[in-house]
Amino acid sequence: MILAIDTTHEIGSIALVDRGIVLKQVELGGQDGFGHLLFEALRLLDVPLNEVDGFAAARGPGTFTGVRIGLTAVKGLAEAMGKPAYGVSNLDALLRYKTKPTAVPLYDARRGDVYARLLNGEEVVTPLAEVRALVGEEVEWVSFAPIEGLEVTPAPKVIAGAIGLIAEERWNSGDRPDPAALDANYVRRTDAELNWREA
Repeated sequence: MILAIDTTHEIGSIALVDRGIVLKQVELGGQDGFGHLLFEALRLLDVPLNEVDGFAAARGPGTFTGVRIGLTAVKGLAEAMGKPAYGVSNLDALLRYKTKPTAVPLYDARRGDVYARLLNGEEVVTPLAEVRALVGEEVEWVSFAPIEGLEVTPAPKVIAGAIGLIAEERWNSGDRPDPAALDANYVRRTDAELNWREA
């Protein structure tokens, strides 16, 4: 059984996954942050933590604070329980909702950019026009929300279940990552760094 957390964007979630099935998934409203919501969400899942085989977190790209909250929670839980901790890219989670073999997941990164996973697996933050030039037009676009000028396959904003399913596949393959190795996938520098460079 995998317990998965996503706190990387405005709507977070927490889920339990077992044998390829999302048993429970709870949405977390992140308007005031997620830190104070996680323990209540764990209570709502109603599962003894010693029955969990591994923990997973969405590792971004996303908001810097949100990414850190989810990773820190999963690292702490995994360390305390002596279990592995999996970091899963949000963009990989979006690919769970594709309907065609060739798909590009993407979503708004603000500042006129999108986060996208190119066909070679590289994750970038760049203007949409550049992504289209790099991958061509004969692909399926998968996103949380409509994107002007694109026909998009919609994916839910609640993705902890997808995060957990990917982590469970890694568990089944024998992967047992050390919680200490769990790290963020920001793709972009912080706003403070970008503002400093612009100044």
